[in-house]
Amino acid sequence: MARVKGSTPTRNRRKKILKAASGYFGSKHLLYRTAHEQVMHSWKYSYIHRRELKRDMRKLWIARINAAARMNGLSYSKLMHGLKTAGVTVNRKMLSEIAIHNPEDFAKICDTAKNAK
Repeated sequence: MARVKGSTPTRNRRKKILKAASGYFGSKHLLYRTAHEQVMHSWKYSYIHRRELKRDMRKLWIARINAAARMNGLSYSKLMHGLKTAGVTVNRKMLSEIAIHNPEDFAKICDTAKNAK
């Protein structure tokens, strides 16, 4: 078989991994094999955590809405059910922002949910 000298593509591939591993501790930013292992783990973690962030933010919004709803005499589930019955479509992110920055507007939303039957 012919000898294969993988100069440019191999060097570029390795440089890309070592550049992604810059700032890692110990040999993880110096040696290709350990750097490659760590970068693969890092990319896997970032993929997973991008999805976890969405879950965590939804939990935070729900906690904020629940706290504000309880100050207005409703539970979170009763508020959401009342809004759905009233035909109000506001997502949880916006509801939590309204609850934080405009409590009087959120009180009106709670009244709408209370009166919806």
